[in-house]
Amino acid sequence: MDNDDQKKLEENDLDHETNGYIKIKKFRFIMLIFFLIFASAGITTLVMAFGDDKAANVAGVPQRKEFTKLFNTYDDLKQNYYEKIDTNKLVNGAIDGMVQALGDPYSVYMPPDEASKFNQTISSSFEGIGAEVQEKNGYITIVSPIKGSPADKAGLKPNDKVLAVNGKSVHGMSANDVVLLIRGKKGTSVTLSILSPGSTNPRDVKIQRDTIPVDTVYAKMLKNGVADFQITTFSTNTSKELVAAINNMKKQGMKSMILDLRQNPGGLLDQAIAIANLFVPEGKMIVQVEDRNGKRDQITADGGNKLHIPAAVLIDDGSASASEILSAALSESDDVPLIGEKSFGKGTVQTSTTFDDGSDLKFTTDKWLTPKGEWIHKKGIQPEYKVDLPAYANLPVIDPSEALKLYSISSDVKTAEEMLKALGYNPGHVDGYFDQATENAVIKFQRDQKQKPTGVLEGQTTLLLMSKLQNLIANNDTQLNKAVEVLKNDQR
Repeated sequence: MDNDDQKKLEENDLDHETNGYIKIKKFRFIMLIFFLIFASAGITTLVMAFGDDKAANVAGVPQRKEFTKLFNTYDDLKQNYYEKIDTNKLVNGAIDGMVQALGDPYSVYMPPDEASKFNQTISSSFEGIGAEVQEKNGYITIVSPIKGSPADKAGLKPNDKVLAVNGKSVHGMSANDVVLLIRGKKGTSVTLSILSPGSTNPRDVKIQRDTIPVDTVYAKMLKNGVADFQITTFSTNTSKELVAAINNMKKQGMKSMILDLRQNPGGLLDQAIAIANLFVPEGKMIVQVEDRNGKRDQITADGGNKLHIPAAVLIDDGSASASEILSAALSESDDVPLIGEKSFGKGTVQTSTTFDDGSDLKFTTDKWLTPKGEWIHKKGIQPEYKVDLPAYANLPVIDPSEALKLYSISSDVKTAEEMLKALGYNPGHVDGYFDQATENAVIKFQRDQKQKPTGVLEGQTTLLLMSKLQNLIANNDTQLNKAVEVLKNDQR
């Protein structure tokens, strides 16, 4: 943004062109992961030169000993395999194999069709369930569901393990391959076999796919001039969305603000930097990027309009990558308190290359470090104020198609008992056994909801039970309440 444009800004308003505030020292543009674990991968473009002649003899291609075996394998398969083969598949497979050999869950090669689906999630809406996954300790694991998405409504939580998709085991598959199994047309359904932390029994969760919205900022005014801004991901226009929301909240009398980054899996680095620049004083550091040789580039805050009101940031174990960059920048360079639970712990940076055929090569290039030089990879960021949500906030969903009734015994019965107890109904012993006390609690709940008192928990009764629990969680958000308390005592 030039000086003339800067002068046009109203004194009390933030400019929507927040990207113009970024000062980048010797720093190349880099993307971080967004939504369903968009990890990345690297490979030499030399293998793209395969043709009808022996690759080693292609004019202009340097002969390198490390590729001799690869070229010979390609030629042998093409000439001697008992069926006609698709050479594009061989090339894509070779690249994919090299990338997988890195052992890096954030590095991946995407053929043209996969790359097209990935790129949709960066700049527009897409159709799926709205959850980011990654490979973790040999399991495909939920990083975070997107707010309001089918995955969120179905009760998927960070660290839930995906064991199968539509009955097909995903053991040994890459996160990107699993994403392709999960994604699909709006209105269609997918069934995930989910194993939640602390549970030994997987459960099937049927989820109807939908259009995942592009909106990434949700703002609301709380009491006493406290504005709550939930950022669900860092997409193309997130910084502009936030600025617009801030200006709107200012008109409503905003005196302090909360940035809610819980369950935010990350996204575009430039958006996290642009938002950090609204808070971090000019010249102070936002993030450091270190290459494999130990050379560090530093990104510092530029001038421009700044927010000078008390702020707090909410994080949890679903806050990853760009969320952690923003959290660390505000905490270490602007003394903004972090509240909640330890963050996810993704401290690497990815870059992207698109080939002429539309395929994408995404791979890890650097580490990122906090302004104080901390590498939070696999460790996460510890909040200044550690606050847990109520235990019932972490309960899994119950399959509404399954009838839970007198004498039933299952983990779902135990979950139902815990939900009933949290809502003030007495299910007796919380032990997974549907006894007379549990039936009486269900009957009382049904009567309160003006339903037929059958004593059987299924269908609409199950959905109502889970909905009431969600309302209870929202009304008893201990982390949000702590942020309001901290802001009340902030005299800045």
